[in-house]
Formats: sequence, structure tokens, C-alpha cells
Amino acid sequence: MPVVGIFGPTASGKTDVAEALAARVDSDLVSADAMQVYRGLPILTNQSERQTALVAIKDLDEEMSVGEYQGLAHRAIDHSIGRGRLPIVVGGTGLYLRAALGGLVLPPAPEPGARERFDGIYERVGPEAAHELLAGRDPDAAARIHPNDRRRVVRALELADVGESLAPREDTLWGEGHRHPTVVFGLDVPRDVLDERIRRRTERMLARGVEEEVRSALAGRISRTASAIHGLRDFADLPRDEAAAVYDARVRRYASYQRKWLRRIPGVVIIDADRPPTEVADELLQLARARQRLPGDGAVRADA
Repeated sequence: MPVVGIFGPTASGKTDVAEALAARVDSDLVSADAMQVYRGLPILTNQSERQTALVAIKDLDEEMSVGEYQGLAHRAIDHSIGRGRLPIVVGGTGLYLRAALGGLVLPPAPEPGARERFDGIYERVGPEAAHELLAGRDPDAAARIHPNDRRRVVRALELADVGESLAPREDTLWGEGHRHPTVVFGLDVPRDVLDERIRRRTERMLARGVEEEVRSALAGRISRTASAIHGLRDFADLPRDEAAAVYDARVRRYASYQRKWLRRIPGVVIIDADRPPTEVADELLQLARARQRLPGDGAVRADA
């Protein structure tokens, strides 16, 4: 079994399960988390204390792209396999997981200043008008994007500006297969349990000093990609109780988005993660070793 992927919504226990699995086999952890690539925010981004490739590799003033991440992830995975070890790719950024396990054909880089220009248009005219602009240039992409999804509206406008479209790339996102034989596990936790885990995790973050951490980070320059880290401004600018409430709501919305991503992964094996991480890891290991008996198409439950 050359590669195992572990995906799930935030607070589903991905890190704890991956660490428990890594303790059972000769393996290397590889992060697929766009927020954990940055150093200086270990509390806010929930970084593991166990050595994990592609965690804390960028300063907060540096940009990070999917293309750069893909090259680094492929090298980390290939190096692990070359040493006879099991790469365990774990994270909640769906695009990073896909880039690590497969090979994304990435669109051309936008023209210099294009992102800032379209982001400025979105800011100036508002979501609805920016979405209408996109609909006039790329109706297929516009049909797939909500006007309030600023990041994707701006990205779609960038692509339309160079004659590309976000729509076909989304349709074929998982169509190229994996670079190595791979099994991907999706951690499933009931929504009410997940909400409570998010609340408790926020309490632990506050107790560990996340407010001081983000204030220190914001004393320096923050890149565009680093500024997307959830909670970075909330914990710096808002009173503690309000910041916790806003952050929890933000993370719950993100978890909902991750659930949708999970269901789109071909062949994903859904695992009940509402139990101790060691139990989940034991089941993952058993299924990974018997992967030839797992269905190859569509999302399946481990108890199916």
C-alpha cells in the first residue's frame, strides 16, 4: 500500500487519527493543509507536534500556490516511498489533497496585477455585479459559483481574462487518477458532535494563547494567501467572546464545505470517526492492508 490519504472536515480528528496510524507502521506524515504551511501560527492552524512534511515551511509574508505545493508534495511522497515507508497524506484542503495524490493540470498564471484588479472590482461593485460580470464572460463558471464566494469569483474572472474557464477544471478535478496506488479515507462525524468539537477546540486555543499568537503575527507583513487563514483577524480585532463566536461560525461553514468535498472524492472509504482515534486508526490499517477487496468506484462506507 504505497499511499494513504486521510480527509475530513475540520475537527473530525484527522491529525489524531493520522498520528495513531503512523505509530503503527513505518510511515511519514505529509500535510495537505493550506493553512499549516505557514510558520508562526501553530495554535491557530492546529499544527501537530509530530514531524510532518510541508508544515511550517513558509513565512507569513510569503505567497503559496497550489502549483508550488504540488511539486513539494510529490517529492515528499516519492521520497517516503523510496525509503520503503508509507506516506500518510492528511489534511482538510481538498485541492491540496488532490494535488498531492494526483497531478493537477494547472491553469496559466494570471497577468501581473490581474488578481488585484479583479479583487478591486469585486470590492468596488459588490458581489452581485461582479458575478454578473463573470456571467457575461464565462456563464458556465458563473453557474457554479455563488456571488458571495469572493475568492472563486475573482479566480474565475482571472481565468476568463486569459481565455480559460474554471468550469471544466472543476468537472475534471478528480479525473486523472492517482500517481501511486492509493486509498483515501474520509472521516465522518455527526454534525452536532462536530460542532461541539469545534467549540471545545476554540476554548483550548484561547487557553493556549491564540490571541497573543495572532497579534504577534500581525505585527509583520502578511501575504495574500496567509491572510486567508481562518481567525487571523477575528482573534486580533474582536473581544474574546465575540471572536470565539465569529470564529466558530466561520469554521462550521468551512466544515460544511469540506463535507461536500469529501463526497466528491472517487473511491473514498467513509469511516465513522465518532470514537477514539486509536480505534479509527486500527480500522484504517486493517482496510488499507485489505484494499484489494474494497470497491473501486464511488464513495463507500467501511461498514457497507
